[in-house]
Amino acid sequence: MTESNESANASPLRVLSLESRRADEMKSLIERHGGIPTVAPSMREIPLDENTAALQFGTELFAGRIDVVVFMTGVGATALLETLSLRWPRAEILTALSQAVIVVRGPKPTAVLRDWGLRIDHRAPEPNTWHELLATMVAGIPLAGKTIAIQEYGKPSDDFYQELRQHGATVQAVPVYRWDLPSDTQPLRTAIAQTIAGDFDVILFTSAQQFHNVLQVAAESGPKDPWLQAANRCVVASIGPTATETLVEGGLLVDCQPSHPKMGPLVRESLLAAPEILARKRSPPVVKGG
Repeated sequence: MTESNESANASPLRVLSLESRRADEMKSLIERHGGIPTVAPSMREIPLDENTAALQFGTELFAGRIDVVVFMTGVGATALLETLSLRWPRAEILTALSQAVIVVRGPKPTAVLRDWGLRIDHRAPEPNTWHELLATMVAGIPLAGKTIAIQEYGKPSDDFYQELRQHGATVQAVPVYRWDLPSDTQPLRTAIAQTIAGDFDVILFTSAQQFHNVLQVAAESGPKDPWLQAANRCVVASIGPTATETLVEGGLLVDCQPSHPKMGPLVRESLLAAPEILARKRSPPVVKGG
């Protein structure tokens, strides 16, 4: 018997995902767990045209002036090595990196660095936010006086950088790519209108940047408040604490966060919990008698 959130009298849940790079996988997951998927890509990954920051990092690295290198994402780590390889031989880059303390934020950069054959000194535990990363570094590295290079992943983590500076470190941000709106925003605009019309039961967020982009497109079409109000009548599911923090700050009430910050648990656990949450959110208010 296949797992499903449906009961004999329940209608399938209408689920909106804002996934871009793994849109087909997300659609399949939603269908597998009994939902009706709508996938509206919300992001496009743009390499920096002239990555002077990455090349400057390479110069500092080869000069021995980088003490710690923090890899935040697998995609970003790969892009950084590709950028550096335009100027220096790959083997020499890996040798230079091995002279520094290597820290990774989660499983994806871990897998990439292992493929490179590079030693990993410290790895942040789940849920892999900057808070766990900071705690890992404070516990394992004497930060005072150290120069720390951080491979960024889209929006800089200013709070993380400030905490490192308060521990006496010098922070060198190394942006490798940034997020932009998709080339065709019409599916996203349609999904925003459908949300306002009440066409969805569950909205899934797999990154904080998805929320920023939705708000940007919603604001271009009119006030963003109608979308926020409509979204809060749905089950709002966030993949992990970093995204949740952004959603809450932006005005969404997060109903579900999976036991592990991955797409599979996000879909499965959110759809299982959704009927009860929707019943609570959408039930008419109780009018007390006089």
